[in-house]
Amino acid sequence: MHEAIRTILSFVVVLGVLVFIHELGHYLAARWRGVKVETFSIGFGPPLWRWTDKAGTEWRVGPIPLGGFVKPHGFEGPEEATDEQKAAWEPGRTFHDKPVGSRAIVILAGPVFNFLLAFLLFSALFAFCGRPEARNEVNAVSPGSAAAVAGVVPGDAIIAVGDTSTPEVTTVQSVVAAAPGKATTLHVRRHGEDVSLPVTIGSVSASGKAGPVGQLGVTFATITSAPLSPGAAVVAGARETWSVTVQTLDGLWQMVTGRHTARDLGGPLRIAQMSGQVAQYGVASLVSFMALLSVNLGLINLFPVPILDGGRLVFYAIEAIRGRPVPRKVQELGFQAGFALIACLFLFSTFNDLSSFGLFKWVASLAG
Repeated sequence: MHEAIRTILSFVVVLGVLVFIHELGHYLAARWRGVKVETFSIGFGPPLWRWTDKAGTEWRVGPIPLGGFVKPHGFEGPEEATDEQKAAWEPGRTFHDKPVGSRAIVILAGPVFNFLLAFLLFSALFAFCGRPEARNEVNAVSPGSAAAVAGVVPGDAIIAVGDTSTPEVTTVQSVVAAAPGKATTLHVRRHGEDVSLPVTIGSVSASGKAGPVGQLGVTFATITSAPLSPGAAVVAGARETWSVTVQTLDGLWQMVTGRHTARDLGGPLRIAQMSGQVAQYGVASLVSFMALLSVNLGLINLFPVPILDGGRLVFYAIEAIRGRPVPRKVQELGFQAGFALIACLFLFSTFNDLSSFGLFKWVASLAG
């Protein structure tokens, strides 16, 4: 019961913060561009709590914490608005009357704020908790790997591969990767003594590589550095945000090209499970996980799918080029197709989540 409560609370906190920051980006950009915001909602369903501020924005908290929305004044254009809606429009404060550049800024601000949140969280972690760094000490050896056959054991420090000195983990990795299938000698330091181990470096295929790459089959120990100075933490936070972005895009590309199975695609249930798991390791782990998810949320919303922010940005780009909006019928068809695609992905990811939890095997065992 305690674990279930922790999972639910962690999920609500993580997703609530990410959605709030995303919608806050839309809200602040709208206010900046002179657009009135009618509604700012976190969660869906009948509001559990609501209040209206002096600017006329109604703030809501809904019972279903799976998203949120910001509704700019006059978001619906003249073609789809009712007479009652048109009568309520405040001149100069409607979304649809703003230049295409201002509308694009409002839409783009949501994903941008997710990247900013990730950057700030990573920077804060490095400033207050330090940065995890790999050190040249073997933490684990994969059974049957090249390192295991050679006799490498946890605690060994790999000081050289053949004639090449390897004081750092990155050097070990680059030297090994460049020598698939090569017979050489590993020089390790074990309990203060230097030991030479004959080894034939393993060979594996890797995405984006023309041929195989070398692999030893070891993982290295990690340590957490001392807290970084504010300047160093900011630089490290920016680099980490960029690195996570590139890795996420690479993982998605592997799914598209078939080099990685789509069955690994997780949905809200997997996020909830992982939120509970990382929460047990402390606030720092939860904050790091939140930063990773924030990058993912920002990227997903930039995909050129009409129902997402990226799809609207595509329509605005076309409008800027053509000098007039994309035909209403085309937009409607695009939004319908986008909704169908997102719904299918949601169902597919939820199916993957339930499968990974063993639900279908359990049902099958009951039926048998």
